[in-house]
Amino acid sequence: MDYSQNVGIDQPILQTKPEEPNSELEEVLSDTSLSYFWRLRRAGSLELGTLFRLAAPAVIVYLLNCFTSMSTQIFCGHLVNLQLAASALGNNGVQAFAYGVMLGVGSAVETLCGQAYGAHKYEMLGIYLQRLTVLLMTTGLILTILYIFSKPFLILLGQSPSIASALSLFTYGLIPQIFAYAANFPIQKFLQAQSIVNPSAYIAAATLVVHILLTWLVLFKFGWGLLYAVLVLS
Repeated sequence: MDYSQNVGIDQPILQTKPEEPNSELEEVLSDTSLSYFWRLRRAGSLELGTLFRLAAPAVIVYLLNCFTSMSTQIFCGHLVNLQLAASALGNNGVQAFAYGVMLGVGSAVETLCGQAYGAHKYEMLGIYLQRLTVLLMTTGLILTILYIFSKPFLILLGQSPSIASALSLFTYGLIPQIFAYAANFPIQKFLQAQSIVNPSAYIAAATLVVHILLTWLVLFKFGWGLLYAVLVLS
């Protein structure tokens, strides 16, 4: 293979400025001139600061995603009781089920990408990303089949035909969301393994604003109903 094709294969796919090793924590713990309580307090504050910089954007992403789904349910509550019931069951049942399945499968790559990045095997990051995308897309196809046949399954569970019909319509609108999860989760875990967490928070915040605007237009300006509101959510 030509050497020019191998240039950069051992470099991170996303170039970030490497952080200099921080010896402040080690210095605090080894400073015998300070009391044990003060060293413990100072070391704890340093560790919490590091964790906060990494965890806060991830927490914000999950909260904003929750608010996005909740906003659809709130808007549907201004329609009729049947559509409110369908959106509530769809958000708390169907969507939560799909989200849990896709997130659970997608979380596996977080460990693999973290190990590859820590071992400087940067070429494996892209491989794990591609493999997980294929796996999640396949999982999405299985979930799509369950979504399509949701109405008879809901009736079998004892739901009334009217609620089952409305909920199945809500479920049909969530089908594109499955494949959005399949594309989003690998990228999100891929970035988190490299401590790149802020872009996901920015995107989630912008998505929430656009989602609220589009849902309001679809329901109250165009009057397109429940299905289109769910498609906006997807």
